[in-house]
Amino acid sequence: MPSPSTLLVFAGAAAFLLVIPGPAVLYITTRSVSQGRAAGLASVLGVHTGSLVHIAAATAGLSAVLVSSAAAYHMVKYAGAAYLLWLGGRRLLRRDDSARGAVGAVQAQSLKRIYGQGIVVNVLNPKTALFFFAFLPQFVDPARGSVAAQALVLGLLFMALGMASDSAYALASAALAQRLRARERRIRIVSGWIYIGLGLAAATGSYRAASPSAS
Repeated sequence: MPSPSTLLVFAGAAAFLLVIPGPAVLYITTRSVSQGRAAGLASVLGVHTGSLVHIAAATAGLSAVLVSSAAAYHMVKYAGAAYLLWLGGRRLLRRDDSARGAVGAVQAQSLKRIYGQGIVVNVLNPKTALFFFAFLPQFVDPARGSVAAQALVLGLLFMALGMASDSAYALASAALAQRLRARERRIRIVSGWIYIGLGLAAATGSYRAASPSAS
């Protein structure tokens, strides 16, 4: 298991990196601004459910395979880019909601959909896999026991810190959205272009084992 001092240093470094907005933060804030606090928190849960996949991959050593294979990297990268472009295009083409009476019935389903989209966005985000591959090994000491167990502990700690950071972004964005409710159509258009921008950025990103912002 990692030593207490290692966990403390890791938590500090992770917190510093997490506050820098990345693809996940932009996805979460977009949902919060356009649909409110519940949607933002649902996206947080979805994103970090997706993080569990990357934690499992890092623990099993699959991230190393992904980084060493350009073909695997590009397959995941373009799948994630296509999904973000699809989200943005659908949002831009969607008409403004005019029916207010069915909000309660639609809301539960939309939250499930938002949760599922958050999972897919993060699972198909190659930057997250690269982040775990480049960041976690720096804090793993083979002399302290199972490398897999240490990676699992560090990954779960990172996810917990990420949920706290991303939830703060979601709540702050939702509070801002309440002031901008009269500009809902403009927000929808802007959020659609944000998704498209993320998709294009993911599609044109270079193949290199760097340490990008994972959240």
